[in-house]
Amino acid sequence: MNDNKKAFLQGIRDGIPIGLGYFAVAFSLGIMAKKCSLTPIQGFIGSLFTRASAGEYGVYTMVLQDASYLSIVLMSLVTNLRYLLMSTALTQKFDPKESLIMRVLTGSCVTDEIFGISIAYKGYLNPRYPFGATAVAAPLWALGTMTGIIAGSILPSRAVSALSVALYGMFLAIIIPPSKKDKAIMIFVIISFALSYIVRNLEIIKEIGISSGTITIVLTVLISAAAALIKPVKENTAETE
Repeated sequence: MNDNKKAFLQGIRDGIPIGLGYFAVAFSLGIMAKKCSLTPIQGFIGSLFTRASAGEYGVYTMVLQDASYLSIVLMSLVTNLRYLLMSTALTQKFDPKESLIMRVLTGSCVTDEIFGISIAYKGYLNPRYPFGATAVAAPLWALGTMTGIIAGSILPSRAVSALSVALYGMFLAIIIPPSKKDKAIMIFVIISFALSYIVRNLEIIKEIGISSGTITIVLTVLISAAAALIKPVKENTAETE
């Protein structure tokens, strides 16, 4: 029991800096959510159970485009598919005697950052550790979104437009560091930008009336598959990262 309490408190401690970072990023998402006419409560609940910047941004973007429910679900699946892989990797960290319910609950806590600290946990992963980190990080993420929506309702339109730029800064912060480390990633990022622009401006696409969300889903799957085939991640590299 003492070990469980210690792991939970350690998770809370390690989750505080993660949560503070989440709040800042989610604030920008809240500005986007306000454009979708979400209320602060709706934004809070949505972010509390999603906790995925790219996934939420994709959903809000598609809502603004009046995309179908199916397109939104597929977009969420594609953008959040990495969490399935992370959860699978964490199964190797559990004590073989750990219960199924604890494994499932741990999987529901997985985000990029929670996965990072959990995979680095010494020895078998005590599920109370990611529970503690999530207990701090998840509410702060949701509060950030809610605060952004409230700010979007109060601040002048010019200020809201200026804050919206932070979203682009967030995504630049996501793609630039790995692109600097690996030229292959940089090339595929550039290719994705170029193909997205070209496809969206093709006359045949406009005539058929394929939605922007569908285009994004198809390009994401095709480019990711091509990258995995052409430049697969080496097993030893994946383990060290």
